[in-house]
Amino acid sequence: MAIKNRYEFMFYIQCVNGNPNGDPDMGNSPRIDPQDMHGYITDVAIKRRIRNYIQTAFTDEAGMSIIMQNATNINKFIAKSKELAGVKIDDKNKASIYASRKKACELFYDVRTFGAVMSTGPNAGQVRGPVQITFAKSVDPILPLDISITRMCTTDNIKTATSYADYVEAENKANEDSLRTMGRKQFIPYGLYEARGFISANLAEETGFDENDLKILFESILNMYEHDRSASKGQMSVISPLIIFRHIGTDSDETQRIRQCKLGCAPAHKLFELVKIQKKTEVTLPRNYTDYDCHVKLSALPNGVEIGFLNSPYDEIIWNQLPEENDWITCN
Repeated sequence: MAIKNRYEFMFYIQCVNGNPNGDPDMGNSPRIDPQDMHGYITDVAIKRRIRNYIQTAFTDEAGMSIIMQNATNINKFIAKSKELAGVKIDDKNKASIYASRKKACELFYDVRTFGAVMSTGPNAGQVRGPVQITFAKSVDPILPLDISITRMCTTDNIKTATSYADYVEAENKANEDSLRTMGRKQFIPYGLYEARGFISANLAEETGFDENDLKILFESILNMYEHDRSASKGQMSVISPLIIFRHIGTDSDETQRIRQCKLGCAPAHKLFELVKIQKKTEVTLPRNYTDYDCHVKLSALPNGVEIGFLNSPYDEIIWNQLPEENDWITCN
């Protein structure tokens, strides 16, 4: 059964001495808004980490494959969907495309979650996913740095070398300084980024995105950097808790309340405005998330909407009350 409620959610990503999301058109420097110097992480980069976690944690589980994999041709997965749907690969009539789309949603977690354009090659149509995530933007301006680094070896190719011995001989003849190379490293000392997400119950009906998929999504967000470390990323973490808004309706009539659950009871931007985050007054240069105060105005929560907090990927969501023993989020 697909989810029956509309959701919005928000979370914070901390980057310490790393490059949260380099721009290949700018020498891989951290992405930045040139007008206000706030940094951002693209939605594509966030969804890539979620996909990576799914592949790591749910390998070979039915319905948990990923269609957008590294260094692959997605047409082969489209062809697989058509074959398992019982239609010919070159069959592109409306009924065949619909059957292929449905099968792709069953097979691939990222298709039924984020959607996919599968009208290439064998053609399984297009899927509009129920889950959408915004660019994450830093709470404060960031300081991109570019430093020199030294690698104590080289990768120069020797055209005349045909064996290991040839490389050893060339190395012995070379000047020691020529066997070292210089490089560059782009990073920021610190950044705390806020990301927002939206989940449509109406679109979930089309893809089959259910309560278990929702639980796995939140688990993946909280864990996505824990299993995706690299030298360039520094120390990146999703700071708990994950803040979740769920629309539950207000009408006494059950049919109307179900409709409200799907369509929502308040605009998303009004819900996000209930969460305020800012530097502590005594902090000049933040270097940790504890240098910020995050306040949630529970008293202004609209009717028909409840707020939840998820501290751990494997805990239950705490609805309508602040998590215990958490000094980062406070109520005002």
